[in-house]
Amino acid sequence: MTTELTWLICTAVLAASLWIPYIVGINITEFEGKNTMFVRPPDNSKMEPWVHRSHRAHLNLLEQLLPFAIIVLIGAIAKVSTPVTVWCSIAFFWLRVAHAIGMIAGLARSPIRPLIYVAGWIATLVFAWQVLRYA
Repeated sequence: MTTELTWLICTAVLAASLWIPYIVGINITEFEGKNTMFVRPPDNSKMEPWVHRSHRAHLNLLEQLLPFAIIVLIGAIAKVSTPVTVWCSIAFFWLRVAHAIGMIAGLARSPIRPLIYVAGWIATLVFAWQVLRYA
């Protein structure tokens, strides 16, 4: 297995686990509408700010993971693995960890959080460029 696929697995595990802070937050905090949670989805704006941010962090990772994963998988099928693609896969994972921690904790405020997101997008574009160039 390539290094890129290994880091993609790590990122997928992060995405698969990032629901945990949100569910913990829902269960340990009181908010308006908690009694009707199973009738309709909870209103995140009524929750503690960190609970709302944890939900957004999870969705944000899912939004960026899908295109990145497709490009990594196409690269693997095309047998493209360069030092740049390795670096991009490692950087993408750690950027997403930093984004999630910063967002949930409320530490990564503007412009830090958007810069982290854009850096992940750039890693995706650079990875795609490598796949297109060497495939």
